[in-house]
Amino acid sequence: MPGHAVNKAEPHGPAADATAPPPTPPRLRRAVLVAVAVVVAVCAGGLVADTVAASRAEHRLSESLAASDLPGSAGLPYHPEVTLGGFPFLTHARDGEFTGATITARGVPAPGCTHTGGDVPGCFAELGVTLGPFSVGDGFDIGPGSVIRTSSVQAYSLLNSVNLGRFLGILDLTVNTPAAADRVGGGGPQFGNLERTSGVVLAGTVALPPGSAPAADGRPTPQNSPSASGYAGPTVRVSVSVDLSVVDGRLHLQAVDFYRGPEEHLDVPDLDAPLRQAVLDRFTATLPRLPMPWDLPATGAHSAGSDVVLEAHADARDLQVDRFAAPSTATVTP
Repeated sequence: MPGHAVNKAEPHGPAADATAPPPTPPRLRRAVLVAVAVVVAVCAGGLVADTVAASRAEHRLSESLAASDLPGSAGLPYHPEVTLGGFPFLTHARDGEFTGATITARGVPAPGCTHTGGDVPGCFAELGVTLGPFSVGDGFDIGPGSVIRTSSVQAYSLLNSVNLGRFLGILDLTVNTPAAADRVGGGGPQFGNLERTSGVVLAGTVALPPGSAPAADGRPTPQNSPSASGYAGPTVRVSVSVDLSVVDGRLHLQAVDFYRGPEEHLDVPDLDAPLRQAVLDRFTATLPRLPMPWDLPATGAHSAGSDVVLEAHADARDLQVDRFAAPSTATVTP
């Protein structure tokens, strides 16, 4: 009797259906989706509320910093940019404890700049601060009289080439930070902003003696500066290698020699020794004491691309908000 093949691996009938998982009831699926949507909405709402609260607190601190006590002024001309560290913000603000902060204030008046004339009233610096972990009485309302108790402070005062030129009386001044000799292709995006304390290249036009004698106010104006098209005296435009340092808390520039490359530069002028030295001396000066956040003492100086930076570092200290741009007075020293 012929046999019949039976497929035992594929059961049929009620026994097979008993092993399959029961279908999820539509009502249960709907409840799960609703619960997930509620959780997402709550999280999104919390994030928005946290972001809004942080933005308001940063704006309040910015207003308080802008109220810094400046002579003859109602405060800083522009509100600083402020970022408070710590997430979630609401928790940190409630406790008055933050992981840090960054502050950038632009257009801060730099006293002691003798250049006036045209549409420019004087010199201006950019101030910046990075605070370490700090505490404050009310994290939601950091007012002008609030005191920030921080574990560390890193600060700087930056002059771009235009404002440095006004201090020196070289109104077409440019600043360049050459790459180090061992950095082939230095200056590309992969290297970031180049910094140097020596060998910084300044280029500009100066008058030759005796026409280089300063005007009655000590510095030229845009109309009578050596770089002006209407200037009648002898001039020379040069590239000079300069070293940067701090002298008595002030930025000092020391011209070392004319720059001869390898980067782009102006030709070395054909002058006798006295005239060469007179030209170099125009690039040597000790600037007035620049404004520094909370009047911190400067600890170093360097170039950064086309800017010159005076920096300060300090350990734990208390900082009153409205003393951010505390003034100081000094004069340019040749």
